Amino acid sequence: MTPEAPALSLKDVRFRWPGRASFGLSVAEFRVAPGESVLLIGESGSGKSTLLSLICGIVTAEAGQVCVGGTDIAALRAGARDRFRAERIGVIFQQFNLLPYASVTDNILLPLRFAPERRRRVADTRAESARLCAALGLAEDIPGTAAGRLSVGQQQRVAVARALIGEPPLIVADEPTSALDAATQDSFLGLLFGQVAATGSSLLMVSHDERLGGRFDRVVPLAEIARAERRAA
Repeated sequence: MTPEAPALSLKDVRFRWPGRASFGLSVAEFRVAPGESVLLIGESGSGKSTLLSLICGIVTAEAGQVCVGGTDIAALRAGARDRFRAERIGVIFQQFNLLPYASVTDNILLPLRFAPERRRRVADTRAESARLCAALGLAEDIPGTAAGRLSVGQQQRVAVARALIGEPPLIVADEPTSALDAATQDSFLGLLFGQVAATGSSLLMVSHDERLGGRFDRVVPLAEIARAERRAA
């Protein structure tokens, strides 16, 4: 990523899911600066998941540009998009998407298997995995435990460590606090922001909960940057 390039930039983007009764989304312009933290607020059905799919290159826009660190991911072939996402974007899924029978360490290290550049930024992968676990408040015996045996809160922190390892420039989080009470949310966000600040990564989180906004550099209602369109059958 060049110093001048935004961490994330969308311009004149249009996308529609296929089907007669389909959902579409358009974004005129949206940017996230390097090192910036942004909370996108939107209700269920407002297009948050579609927008994240576009940003991560899971789907591609029909028109416009979706640039991560200056690279238009829509211009990449499918395999190249997958490799680019693994290298440049750390994703915290709402349902965590951990491998239940694999150890915590193996779950955290999984992205590095598909991202050689990201892997080269980690001198000792297991030591870095253990460091992230400790920094996120996980007990010393957690790294060797199967992920499926952890509590929801523990799984959430493992998912954060997996997203952060190798210092990807952009962290994308999909409602990661939705299953937590207010006190646990605050504790979790403190840990997340501490680690994001340490790596210098940009953070884009989507949520329906406006109470989370106090920690972020910007809070952006999704309706201000995106227009959802529903086509009846």
